Amino acid sequence: MSASPKTAMVLAAGLGTRMRPLTETLPKALVPVAGKPLIDHVLDRLREAGIERAVVNVHHLADQMEAHLAGRKDLEILISDERAELLDSGGGIRRALPKLGSDPVMLANIDSLWIEGERPALETLKAAWNPDLMDILLLLVKRGQGLGFEGPQGFFMDEAGRLTHSVAPDVVTPFANIGFGILKPQVLEGEPDAAFPIQPIWRRLQAQGRLHGVLMDAFWMHVGDPAAREAAEKRLS
Repeated sequence: MSASPKTAMVLAAGLGTRMRPLTETLPKALVPVAGKPLIDHVLDRLREAGIERAVVNVHHLADQMEAHLAGRKDLEILISDERAELLDSGGGIRRALPKLGSDPVMLANIDSLWIEGERPALETLKAAWNPDLMDILLLLVKRGQGLGFEGPQGFFMDEAGRLTHSVAPDVVTPFANIGFGILKPQVLEGEPDAAFPIQPIWRRLQAQGRLHGVLMDAFWMHVGDPAAREAAEKRLS
């Protein structure tokens, strides 16, 4: 196994349309939850997990994001600018490749919070990473162990940790992706510098047996809209 990632890709460029009216004047990443902006919850977790550099993509109200991130001195923060075009999950990582480098990186979505269990979730993620066997490792949560599950789509996992992603509308999967993981940047090489989702990459690696998952021991909260924000604040307090 290789050393744990020291660089993270923080996906923070979304429009936050479901979080309106809060996102009419704030980027979603700066919406406060329990007195702290979403992105600071995430950056704090990453720093605690040994991350030293974070590449953050920006789009909606990007000037506010850059000004806020300039105040963080505990991490090296690089901006991946998507002001001209929102690039979706896959395209956002693809655009950031020159800043990410060639070593495996930790992925983080800014709307994913959790209450730790016995073992920190990102330590579980790091311990499970094996670059000889996997190209992407996703941090998963069991259904019923969180707030904000949306629809039946999610993952099945075999005994070796290999994942199968399901989008069947009539099949409820046992596990959901929380938006954190570890990824080899090379899986995005050759992809167009344009907007595209990450799911086709998942399916390609799934067919090769290179898409893996690990379960978190935590209570997860997807903060996707004002109601979810209120529910998360109650849990955190």
